[in-house]
Amino acid sequence: MTNYIIIKLQKKETVISTVKNTTVRPIFPFTAIVGQEEMKLALILNVIDPKIGGVMIMGDRGTGKSTTIRAIADLLPEIPVVLNDSFNSHPSDIDLMSDQVKDALDKKAELDLTHIKVPMVDLPLGATEDRLCGTIDIEKALTEGVKSFEPGLLAKANRGILYVDEVNLLDDHLVDILLDSAASGWNTVEREGISIRHPARFVLVGSGNPEEGELRPQLLDRFGMHAEIRTVKDPALRVKIVEERSKFDQDPSTCIEENRKNQEALKSKIVEAQNTLSSVEMDYNFRVKISEVCSELDVDGLRGDIVTNRAAKAFCAYHGRTNVTVDDIKTIITLSLRHRLRKDPLESIDSGQKVLKVFEKVFNDGLES
Repeated sequence: MTNYIIIKLQKKETVISTVKNTTVRPIFPFTAIVGQEEMKLALILNVIDPKIGGVMIMGDRGTGKSTTIRAIADLLPEIPVVLNDSFNSHPSDIDLMSDQVKDALDKKAELDLTHIKVPMVDLPLGATEDRLCGTIDIEKALTEGVKSFEPGLLAKANRGILYVDEVNLLDDHLVDILLDSAASGWNTVEREGISIRHPARFVLVGSGNPEEGELRPQLLDRFGMHAEIRTVKDPALRVKIVEERSKFDQDPSTCIEENRKNQEALKSKIVEAQNTLSSVEMDYNFRVKISEVCSELDVDGLRGDIVTNRAAKAFCAYHGRTNVTVDDIKTIITLSLRHRLRKDPLESIDSGQKVLKVFEKVFNDGLES
């Protein structure tokens, strides 16, 4: 159905324009984004394996960080959820369902199911802890003896993507809560002796401009991957980016339709990779070499080892293979380790180049021997 709106201009002319009867805001297609391959790869790998631990995207202003992050969410296939559940509970996976749904299943109750788009939740800088975690209605609990919980953003983001723009400006205690929930997969709210827990498994994506401040090293380490974005210098590429954006701004539906085939192909590739991931194997010698690289770089803890292993397997699955190669590891190791290196103000070499240099040394020694 087409609605006709008559718009009167200052010159008393009458123009009739057609407006499509839709309430869905158009989102720039992921496959139409030009350049920024490092950022796109990091997002895709986190979607394939959310246990990688999210991605921190740092770069110049106006480089398409927010546009790319929202585009990856729109690209993903719909997920099955329990109808009218506040936590996007999975109908069969215990780790992804709320306690209420578990109780209903234990009582052999029938659950109504539906499918929704993967949740994409924005966390504003001014958010409070109650808005993030949710609140308990103490008055109702005391007067009626009922636990009344108002879900927060962590509940809405379960099984989806939680995006924090300018994460380096977010209050440290909120960042701590975010990272703890992302690592454990659960959010617990304690108020006046009342405790409520719900699943909070999401891909945490943060973005920021390093000119506005850096994250504390112990917090930065909690992000699985770190992508650095730079302004495109090639004039021809810059023109192409401007043309794609202008085309979308002028006629979003046409731009989306032109990219539909590529979008569907990438969506199928991601789904196949998710299904293949569990069967991907990595040679024991490669795992030893990865740990040797982390040790040589003096990386604290074992998160670097774990993330590099997961990311290499996800990259392998993304390309439809089941055996990780050296090239797979080389492609993702900078993304996985560059933000875990200790800062040395006298160091002249870039952290990414340092990671690659140690990688070449360790893996080439292994090949030669």
